[in-house]
Amino acid sequence: MERIFFGLGALSAGAAVALGAFAAHGLRGRVPPELLAAFETGARYHMYHALALFVVAWAGARWPGAATTAAGWLFVAGTVLFAGTVLFAGSLYLLALTGQRWLGAVTPLGGAAFIAGWLALAWSALAR
Repeated sequence: MERIFFGLGALSAGAAVALGAFAAHGLRGRVPPELLAAFETGARYHMYHALALFVVAWAGARWPGAATTAAGWLFVAGTVLFAGTVLFAGSLYLLALTGQRWLGAVTPLGGAAFIAGWLALAWSALAR
């Protein structure tokens, strides 16, 4: 699992950089400032949780188990729901690009997955 989470972290980090650059260079002046801010928030949380996948890969080698694996998959799910990946534009990215405010209702699902992932990672470390 460590290699899977490390690889997903690397792919996700690359996507976060590309999407952040797109926001900085392709969206500035084309979307309202509050929607650009939403997109940039998505890119920032996307990168945070790409880095979290590297932590999960490391933790999986040190504390293998269901909680560590769950943390990794929760970070992946949260990234897809909250920020987005190359294959799926997440709620904040779509909100910024389309202006459809109802998409913001999906964002808390990704945030909840992120929080659950951090709690699972903490459990993995502390329950040993």
